[in-house]
Amino acid sequence: MALKSTINKATIHLSDMDRNYYDTISLTLAQHPSETDLRLMTRVIAYILNAQPDLAFGKGLSDEDEAVIWHIDYSDQINLWIELGQPDEKRIKKACNKARRVNLYCYTHSNDVWFNQNKNKLSNYSNLSIYKFDYKILQELTTWISRTMEFQCSIQDGQLWLSNNEHSLLIEIEQLQ
Repeated sequence: MALKSTINKATIHLSDMDRNYYDTISLTLAQHPSETDLRLMTRVIAYILNAQPDLAFGKGLSDEDEAVIWHIDYSDQINLWIELGQPDEKRIKKACNKARRVNLYCYTHSNDVWFNQNKNKLSNYSNLSIYKFDYKILQELTTWISRTMEFQCSIQDGQLWLSNNEHSLLIEIEQLQ
């Protein structure tokens, strides 16, 4: 018998002063049995950083033809393709060929090693932006996971502050490319 996904719900009260975007977002997060808590929370942060109408979760973990998160316009053009982790170059190339813009968010403790090994190849993709998060901060964020979560989030001057009823975290994003 196959294991089923765990369903979590998140409500995010977002104030993104950098983009003048303000919204209350309700997310249903299906966590595949093979998806770690670290990746799940990275997915939430990537969604927040790119929040816009019609942004959606894809089947990225289980379907190589779909993004983890993406924005598809009314003419079926993929405007934004979001990947997480350290995908192989073949997957990045496919994303860059299909989408106008690709954002990759790295979240493991070996981000720098992976990027230094691949930066020459990755620099060939002009529509690819690569960011990394502080691994320890994301690990702390995983302790906030519950079936129902509510966050207040503000983004200003490139800084993302996330809080719930008990904690507050500064999540810094460093652009690698």
